[in-house]
Amino acid sequence: MVKDLSRRKFLERVGLTTAGVGISLFPHVVEAHPTIASLPKRKLGRTNAKVSILAFGCGSRFLMYEDEEKAIAALNHAIDLGITYLDTAYAYGDGKSESRVGKVMTTRRKDVWLATKIPDRTRDAFLRRLEGSLTRLQTNHVDLVHVHSLGQADDLEKIEAPDGALKGLLEAREQKLTRFIGMTSHTNGEVLATAIQRHDLDCVQMALNASRNGRFEELALPAANAKNLGIIAMKVTGQEFLLGTAAGKADIDSLLHYSMSLPVTAAVVGMPTLAMLEQNTTITRNFSPLTKDEMDRLRQQLTPSRDGLEHRLSGHFDGPTAVSELFSV
Repeated sequence: MVKDLSRRKFLERVGLTTAGVGISLFPHVVEAHPTIASLPKRKLGRTNAKVSILAFGCGSRFLMYEDEEKAIAALNHAIDLGITYLDTAYAYGDGKSESRVGKVMTTRRKDVWLATKIPDRTRDAFLRRLEGSLTRLQTNHVDLVHVHSLGQADDLEKIEAPDGALKGLLEAREQKLTRFIGMTSHTNGEVLATAIQRHDLDCVQMALNASRNGRFEELALPAANAKNLGIIAMKVTGQEFLLGTAAGKADIDSLLHYSMSLPVTAAVVGMPTLAMLEQNTTITRNFSPLTKDEMDRLRQQLTPSRDGLEHRLSGHFDGPTAVSELFSV
């Protein structure tokens, strides 16, 4: 059982103290990469950090790079193109994504804002899982750790229980295993708004797209902005469910512009091919906000997809998809 996991004790446990091996894992001794391109940046709420408005999603789409060397090359290329926010989680391949990201962090930790997510709902399991995440990520701390995928009200009750994950989340920040803390949700904007109002979070990540699934834009987004939280938009394309030319669909340019035009810091997107990575960074580099009328038109256009997306994300697990399927939407 995890009883008192201090940062020092954790480092000694995994052999990352300055007296041992792995000195390059410490951010303050890693030299910044000399040729990072520029993307627009915004302040991440109360953290005061500035990050690129496009974040690299290291979930199922990252795992579609079946060859690990190609995956690592793609992630390095994303950073070269100016992406400074990396979004991973234990649930992405049971640690596989974190391990891949960790291999890049050995040389580029100082170049990025590193966020991971923990699925466990008890304090002890949360901290134990975070230990493993830090080991896989080859770092002594992350910039942000989230409680992963808040569901309905009963799930929030588990997290808030006396021995719940919220206690582990707060302890992780106190012990400097993470600089900042947050929660993510793609299920219910009302429940996430309640969590935001009740607790001392720094950031939140929520489904924010033109279909307005889950009422996040109406309920959770205003609650987060009222507390000056760092806000990350996800499910920008609804895992490609919103992409296409049929009724209720739109192109990637429109979907990215919509989410980035909301009062958020960044939009996290999975990019399983280098062509997608290049396209999305080009869109981002040339980004200008949509007008109110343009946003209203996109909302109307995507409304027919709302119910289908909510059903798709119910009990959602971010598992691999064949790349060929992405181009058939």
